[in-house]
Amino acid sequence: MEKDIQTIEGRGAKPLFDRAYLFRLILPLVAEQFLAMTIGACDTLMVSSIGEAGVSGVSLVDQFSQLMIQLFAAFATGGAVVSSQYLGHGSPDNARMAAKQLFNVAGFIAVALVVICLPLRKPILGLLYGKSEADVMKNALDYFVWILVSFPFLAIYNSSAALFRSMGNSKISLKVSMVMNFINISGNAVFIYGAGIGVNGAGLATLLSRAVAACVMLFLLGNRNNEIYIDKFWKVEVNFPMIRRILTVGIPSGIENSVFHIGKILVQSFMSGFGTVAIAANAISNTIASFSNIPGSSIGLGCVTIIGRCIGAGEKGQAKSYGKKLMQVAYVAMFCTSMAIFILAPVLVRAFNLSDESARLASGVIRTCMCANVLLWPMSFTMPNILRAAGDAKFTMVVSNISMWAFRVLFSFLISSFIIARNPGSTHLALYGVWFGMYLDWIFRGSLFFARFCRGKWLDKKVI
Repeated sequence: MEKDIQTIEGRGAKPLFDRAYLFRLILPLVAEQFLAMTIGACDTLMVSSIGEAGVSGVSLVDQFSQLMIQLFAAFATGGAVVSSQYLGHGSPDNARMAAKQLFNVAGFIAVALVVICLPLRKPILGLLYGKSEADVMKNALDYFVWILVSFPFLAIYNSSAALFRSMGNSKISLKVSMVMNFINISGNAVFIYGAGIGVNGAGLATLLSRAVAACVMLFLLGNRNNEIYIDKFWKVEVNFPMIRRILTVGIPSGIENSVFHIGKILVQSFMSGFGTVAIAANAISNTIASFSNIPGSSIGLGCVTIIGRCIGAGEKGQAKSYGKKLMQVAYVAMFCTSMAIFILAPVLVRAFNLSDESARLASGVIRTCMCANVLLWPMSFTMPNILRAAGDAKFTMVVSNISMWAFRVLFSFLISSFIIARNPGSTHLALYGVWFGMYLDWIFRGSLFFARFCRGKWLDKKVI
C-alpha cells in the first residue's frame, strides 16, 4: 500500500497510515458490525416465538426506528468528519470543541423527537401502516413506546462511537457494543421467555441496553488521555461556527439518510397490503441479507477517519489512493460474504419461525439480493462515505434523493403492481418487485458516485 501511495503522489510522500493501523481500525469495526447483526438476528428470532404478527409489528417499527438511527448517524458523521480533519490538521483543541458541539446537536434532536413522537405514536403508525392487520398494529404500537424513549441514549452512543473512530480507536465501540448487545439479548430472554411480555419485552431490553451503553461511553470520553475528550458534560457550551461546520456535512447526510428511509417506509407502507406472509418474509430477508453488507459498512465507517485525516493534512493524493484500496478490499470481502449467504439461504431462513410459504419467499429474495450485492453495494454505500469524509456531502445527498424516488419508490411500485396484475392470487410475490426496484436504485447511485470519485471534484471541497 505504501508503494501505491508514493506512486500516485509522484513525490514519495510519507504515508499517513500503515497497513497495521488500517487493520487496527477496520477489523474491530467488522467485529462490531457482525456482533450487532448477530444480536439483531437473535432479537428477531426471539420475537418470532410470539408469532408472525410479532415479527411483522416489530419490523414495521424498525423501519421508522432506522430512519431516526440514520438521522443520528448523519450528525455523528458530520462531527466525525470535522474532528478527523482537525486531528489531521494538528488542531486537537478544535477537534474537542467539535465533539462538544456534536453532543449539543444530537442531544437536542433526540429529545425533540421523543417529545413530538411519543404522544403522536398512534397517528404516525396509523398513517404509515394503516393497512396492516389489527394484531400486527397492536404489537407495533407496544414496541414503539420503548424504542422512542431509547432515542436520546442511542444518539449519545452513536456520537461517542464516531468520535472514538475519529481517534482511530474502534476497539472502544466494539467493547461497549459487546456489553450493550449482551444486555439486549439477556433482557430478551428474561422479558420475552421469562416474563412473557412479548414485544414489550423486546423493547424494554433495547432501552436498557442503549442506556447502559450511553453511560459507559460518556464515562470513557471523560478520559483526558484521549486525543478527544469531553469534560463537564452538563455544562452547555455553544459554538455556532463549529456547529455550522458539523452541519455542513451533517445536514446533507441527514437529509440523504432521512429521505432514503422515508422512501423505504413508503415502500413498506404499500407493501403492508401484500399480507403477513410478505411482511414476515421481508423482515427476515432484511435481517439475513444485512450480514453480507458488514465488510462494506465497516470499511465505510473507517473511510471517515482515514480520508478525513488525509484531507485535514492536505494529502489529497493519499486520500484518493486510500479510497481505491479500501474499495478493493470492500469488494473482495463482500463477494465472500454474499456467496456464503447465497448458498446457505434456505438453511438460514429455517432458523426463524416462519411458515413454509414465507420461508420459500424469503430464500428467493435473499438469493437475488446476494447477486446484486456483489456488484453494486460497495459502490452505492461504501463509496459515498469517502466523498463525505472530504466534505462532498451535498453531492451524495442530491444523487441519493433522486435515485431513491425515481427508482426505489417509483419502480418498486410499478414492478410490484405488474407482478400483482399477473398473479392476482399470489400478492405476496409482489415482494420481488420491491427488491428489484432497490437494485435499480443501486445501479444509478453507484454509477454516479464512481464517476465523481474518478473525476476528483470531491477533493476540492473544504470543511475546516
